Amino acid sequence: MLDRALNPAAAPPIFGRDDGKAAGWAVSSRPVAYPDAAAAMEARAAAIAEGRAGELVWLLEHPPLYTAGVSAKSADLLDAGRFPVFESGRGGQFTYHGPGQRVAYVMLDLSRRQRDVRAFVAALETWVIGALERLEVKGEVRPGRVGVWVQRSMGEDKIAAIGVKLRKWVSFHGVSLNVAPDLDHFSGIVPCGISGHGVTSLADLGLGATMAEADSALKAAFQAVFGAVEEAEPPA
Repeated sequence: MLDRALNPAAAPPIFGRDDGKAAGWAVSSRPVAYPDAAAAMEARAAAIAEGRAGELVWLLEHPPLYTAGVSAKSADLLDAGRFPVFESGRGGQFTYHGPGQRVAYVMLDLSRRQRDVRAFVAALETWVIGALERLEVKGEVRPGRVGVWVQRSMGEDKIAAIGVKLRKWVSFHGVSLNVAPDLDHFSGIVPCGISGHGVTSLADLGLGATMAEADSALKAAFQAVFGAVEEAEPPA
């Protein structure tokens, strides 16, 4: 699957739209408060489902915060007073968002792609792995663990988290890629409920990739997996 995703000339996108229509691609230049982003996603997902708006991938950063997915366990919140904590409604458990981490909220109409949640999550993983490949990092998936991992000399660390929600077959929430966040900020939670492994970033791996370079890699890899994009404005 990855080879096809990295070589768009070899095959059509593995999770493309049935009509080939481009998804919007928007980047926010300033940090976005989580409640504002959540409200904007809710509104956009509803508009997509009703045919009033097109698909959108929204790249942004948040101020430091923790979010709790629908499977989050209270015991995994180790330092509740460190940063604001928000209930997210997405799949998964606790995760951290903050400066230096690229969050990509993915609002796609799966009724025009594939009505298959597992295939969608696998496509998101393939997208991130393709982006990392462009940044000269080997990302991998692990059975039973959603997200993307990097093998290290002393074990393996998570470099990207995935948590999505679907309503009327429209997705929202998405992925978060650690470019250069403060990794100590993850110590206030058990990330994704997994305590036996660490967390890493492009910077932690010794790469000097900028956020713009990460965005470029994400954009190219997205088009290989999901199809064409066009520039769009972030949600108001």
